Amino acid sequence: MKKVLWVVLCLLPSLMWAEKHVSDEGNENYPKYTRADVWKAYEAFNEIFLDSDKYIYKTSTEYAHAVDRFNGAAAIWCQPMYWDMAMNAYRLAVKQKDKAREKQYKDLCRKIFEGNKAQYENFDFHDNNENTGWFIYDDIQWWTITLTRAYELFGEKEYLDLAEASFSRVWYGSEKVGDTGSYDEEKGGMFWQWQPIRNPKPNDSNRDGKMACINFPTVVAAMTLYNNVPKKRKESSERVPSYQTKTQYLDKAKEIYAWGEKNLFDPQTGRIADSKHGSGEPNWKTHVYNQATFIGASVLLYEATGEKHYLENALTATDYTVNEMSEEHDLLPFERGIEQGIYTAIFSEYIAMLVYDCGQTQYLPFLQRNIRIGWANRDKTRNICGGDYSQPLPEGAVVDSYSASGIPALMLLFPDDK
Repeated sequence: MKKVLWVVLCLLPSLMWAEKHVSDEGNENYPKYTRADVWKAYEAFNEIFLDSDKYIYKTSTEYAHAVDRFNGAAAIWCQPMYWDMAMNAYRLAVKQKDKAREKQYKDLCRKIFEGNKAQYENFDFHDNNENTGWFIYDDIQWWTITLTRAYELFGEKEYLDLAEASFSRVWYGSEKVGDTGSYDEEKGGMFWQWQPIRNPKPNDSNRDGKMACINFPTVVAAMTLYNNVPKKRKESSERVPSYQTKTQYLDKAKEIYAWGEKNLFDPQTGRIADSKHGSGEPNWKTHVYNQATFIGASVLLYEATGEKHYLENALTATDYTVNEMSEEHDLLPFERGIEQGIYTAIFSEYIAMLVYDCGQTQYLPFLQRNIRIGWANRDKTRNICGGDYSQPLPEGAVVDSYSASGIPALMLLFPDDK
């Protein structure tokens, strides 16, 4: 009885939100999307934004080719989100028993990996050139997550080896680069960057930023690795370990989550701060992708430990995202800064975990509303979407791949509006 009561009390705010949104969501003004629409959206995204010679993604429709960071290649940290989309397309094809698409997207997943490997210094995470190399901690950690997901899906050991190498690079730093690592052993949490890029100084807890965009992805990375490394592994004897045991990954995830929960999470509202510098007040500027990775970190820890407060935190953060951040149009907000259009694609991964793995289906009407309106407002000549789902995308308008990714990313994970 106590367990049932806890579940009801925990879900009450979300259920009240769902009742309101189901009754007045306004979805009836927009056509339902079909399975055919899902494939049409994803195929159009690839047709427009994938450089089919290199198999990396372009910055925008302005570019014919993805040459490098300064000439048409989408940001290094956003490329793994596009690989996530390809893996989700493969999973959907398997689920739908579509053998032709299953083969097509399995092949595409490998080509995207090979293309990025060739583009980004063969995944040498100790190459810190600023064009095709690695120079910010979170850029590397996003790849840790997606490489581990690829290992989980396809079982290719190369993916796991690279994922563990990237996690180690972020946590401990690099002798070659000269940085001391993202982890603050003295005061906890993860630093966002090393500076200067070419000749780093040790991070300073009183000066340097600890951003949500490295702390919660680190938890997600550690937990995704925890779910995929061998159970009976022995601890590494290396001075700088190239891998961790399951227990070590779990302990690291718990530690960084606890720091982030204390310093970057408002438990009363569910908002996630962008960053914290020193002992001062956090910067409470909110972003959808920070909400998303906190949700994902919470879900993964809840699944591993069964501790209820993780699920409570995930629900509180999700309710803030859909109630407060999305209030203006009852749609996910669009930020017009550089690369910020990718936030919806990131959110799609982690809200899917909450909906499917934790049974929180009360958010489906909101997600379907975003898809229906965003898809209805697409450029129908190219079948690509913009990032502001409330506004029609003019025919032929310049669109960046970050903004265009949101609707197809959601569709691949929530493919049926029934």
